Amino acid sequence: MLKILLKQIGEYKRSTILTPILTACEVFLEILIPFVMASIIDKGIQTGNIANIFLYGGIMIVLAFLSLYFGIKAGKIAADASTGFACNLRDSIFENIQTFSFSNIDKFSTAGLVTRMTTDVTNLQNAFQMTLRITVRAPLMLILSIVMCFMINVKLSLVFLAALGILAIGIAFIISHAMPVFKEMFYKYDDFNASVQENVTSIRVVKAFVREDFENKKFGKAAYMLYSLSTKAEKIIAYNNPLMMSVIYTSMLLLSWLGANFIVGGTMTTGNLTSMFSYVMQMFMSLMMVSMIFVMLTMSMASAKRICEVLTEKPDLANPEKPIDTVADGSIDFNNVSFSYKKGTGENTLSDINLHIKSGETIGVIGGTGSGKSTFVSLISRLYDVTEGSVFVGGKDVRDYDMEVLRDNVAVVLQKNVLFSGTILDNLRWGNPNATEEQCKQACIQACADDFIESFPDKYNTYIEQGGTNVSGGQKQRLCIARALLKNPKVLVLDDSTSAVDTATDARIRKAFKEMIPDTTKLIISQRISSVQDADRIIVLDNGKLNGFGTHEELLATNQIYKEIYDVQIQGSGDFDKLN
Repeated sequence: MLKILLKQIGEYKRSTILTPILTACEVFLEILIPFVMASIIDKGIQTGNIANIFLYGGIMIVLAFLSLYFGIKAGKIAADASTGFACNLRDSIFENIQTFSFSNIDKFSTAGLVTRMTTDVTNLQNAFQMTLRITVRAPLMLILSIVMCFMINVKLSLVFLAALGILAIGIAFIISHAMPVFKEMFYKYDDFNASVQENVTSIRVVKAFVREDFENKKFGKAAYMLYSLSTKAEKIIAYNNPLMMSVIYTSMLLLSWLGANFIVGGTMTTGNLTSMFSYVMQMFMSLMMVSMIFVMLTMSMASAKRICEVLTEKPDLANPEKPIDTVADGSIDFNNVSFSYKKGTGENTLSDINLHIKSGETIGVIGGTGSGKSTFVSLISRLYDVTEGSVFVGGKDVRDYDMEVLRDNVAVVLQKNVLFSGTILDNLRWGNPNATEEQCKQACIQACADDFIESFPDKYNTYIEQGGTNVSGGQKQRLCIARALLKNPKVLVLDDSTSAVDTATDARIRKAFKEMIPDTTKLIISQRISSVQDADRIIVLDNGKLNGFGTHEELLATNQIYKEIYDVQIQGSGDFDKLN
């Protein structure tokens, strides 16, 4: 895990190395200040030597300013290194997510990925900065302070060394009990972010069903869980300060009493006792910082583990060693295809699918909810790999293609396709970044989107809000179809992507496809018989199996499920899921 994270330092190696060096310089200078202070007292104040007071005072001021300079410099460089590390980490996470197949994404919730890229990365950023500075400063200050104390008086130092041992045991006990709580707390952030994301993205539905109170309670529950765990962890950590203060005050009393006896006995000077006080305070403060380091590292370890889960996740789908970079045509073949989302469970979403589609054909796909229609078309563009059998496009197994080439040639328009913030042209050019405005207009004409675009004041430069909230569902679907057409695909898959348009517009789109892209294989998934009855052939799926494959007339005569769907829709109820 550490090796994976260290790779993210990248171009910030110099800052990462320089920060501990500057911090060490700061500590070395700072540790000399009490020693010089002892000389001021012993060789200046007590002897009445003004020259020595000015000499050692000047040295102390120089040491203080140099220590301050190195501290400021180390802080700036540490901030640069930690923010750069966090930036590289977020880039790497996002880049790896882009390689995920649908099955990989299914392993992580959207909220979980968001938490990893925000909260978890921020925790690591803070821990990284603390590691560069405090993990160098605190132990070094602790060791040097102990060394200086032993140089001043060995007997007194043994007393404080024992106190440090007691304090270390207490801190270790506190941290060991806080660690599990912190780990649990970070996993609850996923539920919290999920509640926020779900509510904000579905705010229209929430308001339409007057579910604000319910959502408030759900959010409050997630927030309270975070509050409870955070409070529990902080209550444990709260014992750290009283423990620290108790040991410090006890040590100071012992130091004062024993030190006074040593001064009276002539084995110790007043200046040495003063510097001893400073070094003891530095020791305890260093130990307190060490304890906080452990707390921060505990929190960051949980975050680091979650981040590494994403960074080390390998995409289930990958290009072959020598991928095919050309799709010959739009022919599609399913050869004994079975597919399961959970391999090895025996629960197939698709079973024993055998069919052959010629290039340029228009194929309808129909079936009840859960019959496997969307899964069927997902296999064509290799969004998933088959569990058994093979899928061929253009006469070649889809697993032999370069995935980018395959998906450029198999354009899929999903029912829930989204638009992104930007102009209409910006969204259309997702299909082809180099498309001219004229090419975009032609695609919109084919998708029957040109008429409503021309009605906007800014036409093709109309700004689309995030998620396409300022256009209707039917307009959004037609823009998504136009975007897919700009790929000039060999295969066009419409996954119920005309469900939000009226039947007249649906018919116009199908007519445009027939006239303008006759050589493109078109697969139209729909719940409406009217959307598929004019197709060259129609696939009927039932519970993941091929129940029928033929023309509208053939299926009416031979396929009971298709006939029932047709009869129900002709009668006007439109709900045929109950018949399956």
